[in-house]
Amino acid sequence: MSLRKADQVNTSAVVAFGLVGGFLTARESGIRPLGGVVLAAAGLLAGRTWLVKRGPAVAGVLGAAYLAGFGLSHPLAKKIGAWPSVLVVTAATAGASYLIVDKDD
Repeated sequence: MSLRKADQVNTSAVVAFGLVGGFLTARESGIRPLGGVVLAAAGLLAGRTWLVKRGPAVAGVLGAAYLAGFGLSHPLAKKIGAWPSVLVVTAATAGASYLIVDKDD
């Protein structure tokens, strides 16, 4: 089994999987670092694709957005709840990835 070629990966789906899947994995397993593994693996896969498709500047901006989404979901969860927070940051980050990288494919 091998990874898809970087130019064939839908990064918005990978970003959504990383943020929602990481949260769900941590919540359901009770092992927060395991959720971090899911988050990191998806981030690396998306980052590889951003780099190949759009270059280092875009990869850096979207990588920062992905990490910021993860970070901002925590204080936002205190205001609107955990699931709504995860869904808001996921929509924003995956949406940005779609518009900047995936839309033209």
